[in-house]
Amino acid sequence: MLHYTTYTRNTEAPWVTFVHGAGGSSAIWFRQIRDFKKSFNVLLVDLRGHGKSKSQVYEKIKHYSFDIIGDEVIEVLDHLNIRKSHFVGISLGTIVIREITERHPDRVSSMILAGAIMKLNVRGQVLMRLGILLKSVIPYLLLYKLFAFIIMPRKNHKASRYLFVQEAKKLYQKEFIRWFSLAAKVNPLLAFFRIKETPIPTLYVMGEEDYMFLPSITKLVENHRSAKLVVVPACGHVVNVEKPEDFNRIALDFLAR
Repeated sequence: MLHYTTYTRNTEAPWVTFVHGAGGSSAIWFRQIRDFKKSFNVLLVDLRGHGKSKSQVYEKIKHYSFDIIGDEVIEVLDHLNIRKSHFVGISLGTIVIREITERHPDRVSSMILAGAIMKLNVRGQVLMRLGILLKSVIPYLLLYKLFAFIIMPRKNHKASRYLFVQEAKKLYQKEFIRWFSLAAKVNPLLAFFRIKETPIPTLYVMGEEDYMFLPSITKLVENHRSAKLVVVPACGHVVNVEKPEDFNRIALDFLAR
């Protein structure tokens, strides 16, 4: 089972499950825990190969897919007897959550998707193709640093870049390649998500400077009635790290309503 951490307020309080992105770990949510646990039971998970979810079992699994990864998150909820939860995700974690809602809609109360990835623009597609060509040639950490800089290029994104690179250092080379290969094949799934609207209340929290992903989310929200968008000024891709106070306020206000 995936490694997880819980902060339990009481048995009657609703649950909020946090899902990190590729190369990160549950540690990226450290600025959310204090505020969220005042009103909610909190569940943090480390996706396979990340954080403390490093089992020899994963070394033997060659096939990675978003439905399998989503099922591993649901397995943790089952183990803890959590029937239903709000879900909060960042970056690639938003795809995991969105996939969970397709097959387990009864387990999801609402979604907060920050730095959401619902379409790769031309620059993103070129970046992924370049990565496919170079992933077995150059050290994965160098490739990850390049990606982090392209996605989060500004000076005020430095803390986010540093945190994600530090977490990525804990990954194994093979694990990075597996996740990268998974991300490189995600376009058909994202196209489906853009077309298929979910009735589950959804809040997108995007940085004003998240130039790679904000345009597609802006367009998506125009066509999905159950979705709302809040854009955080002077902020890049990793909203919960760059502007934690703003993120917490926006997210908790949404959950309260």
